[in-house]
Amino acid sequence: MNLQLSNARIVQEDRITEGALEIQDTIVSSIGAATTGRINVFDCEGDFLLPGLIDLHTDNVEKFMHPRPGVQWPVPLAALLSHDWELLGAGITTVLNALSLGDYDSGRARTAMLNDVIDGLTKARTTGLFKIDHYFHFRCELSDSAMLPLFELHIDNPGLKLISMMDHTPGQRQWHNLALYREWRAKKNARVWTEDEFALYMAERRDHQHQYVPPSRSTIGLLCRERNIRIASHDDTTTENVDESHGDGITISEFPTTVKAARRARELGMKIVMGSPNIILGGSHYGNVSAMELADQGLLDVLTSDYVPGSLLHATFALAAKGFDLPEAVAMVTKNPAGLLGFTDRGRLAPGLRADLIRVRLVDGVPVIRNIWVAGRQYL
Repeated sequence: MNLQLSNARIVQEDRITEGALEIQDTIVSSIGAATTGRINVFDCEGDFLLPGLIDLHTDNVEKFMHPRPGVQWPVPLAALLSHDWELLGAGITTVLNALSLGDYDSGRARTAMLNDVIDGLTKARTTGLFKIDHYFHFRCELSDSAMLPLFELHIDNPGLKLISMMDHTPGQRQWHNLALYREWRAKKNARVWTEDEFALYMAERRDHQHQYVPPSRSTIGLLCRERNIRIASHDDTTTENVDESHGDGITISEFPTTVKAARRARELGMKIVMGSPNIILGGSHYGNVSAMELADQGLLDVLTSDYVPGSLLHATFALAAKGFDLPEAVAMVTKNPAGLLGFTDRGRLAPGLRADLIRVRLVDGVPVIRNIWVAGRQYL
């Protein structure tokens, strides 16, 4: 089936083209002036046409599996299908579901749901139940003794595209400020530690860090290199953190917490990933560096939705409103993540590539999705 999307502002990788884009079956067949003949014509009314968004880190599945504290949804497939629809509605056509392997601060709730989510996502993606393309991003909590067996169990899942090495031991990286960490835990658990309780907790966490982090880093690195799986660092704060990651062959710096860390990552040729909620909120709610500040300094390559799928498109146009070239901003959520993940068939609007597209109109400065196509199939 041929379809012409006419009267559009087509955001390509280096320019905006006014005209028409044609889809043949599942791919973009041409971009340019509108043609006449035996073809279905769809009037975009001057709206933007963007590539479908590529999200390499979303925790969104957790809110469907755990809709309230202490509640795990008993039908994983139903939860996963709802998750799929929300991502589609946010303009995301390719996603990496970021699943935590090992956890301390959720009372093992993340670990309890892990196998159900991995098995459910794998079955749904291989049987064609999803509207968009789903893959995996395993977030490996290196200091957790339960992490490595989980990692080895699932390392050969064909949907695995990315690993991130995390160490959330308080006193360093994201939680270098212990006072802020204690405040966060008190709010989350509705309970304040005594000094003795906190000292005991910290001693346990530091012992686990010393015992488990080095062998976990080594084993994960080896297994990923053998399988050509990409690895990202997580929450690098100091130049030493970045140097350690780079020394392990890691080329992606995810969520650096300081300008100093991001600048060192750039010096070493690493690609820098930040969360789009940080852009919309005007900064990090953990007190880390602002993503907009990094963007202003040329230290931002990729945006990811993290915990708010709808923020990905919104942040793209927020960057444009701050003076960034729109194709450059769009590349942070399409072309650039595609390149990091090794996708050569998507992430740009060009003849021969997958027809993953979203039609967007600005309403009072807010990007509103009018239509969505995934591999040429229209869903909205």
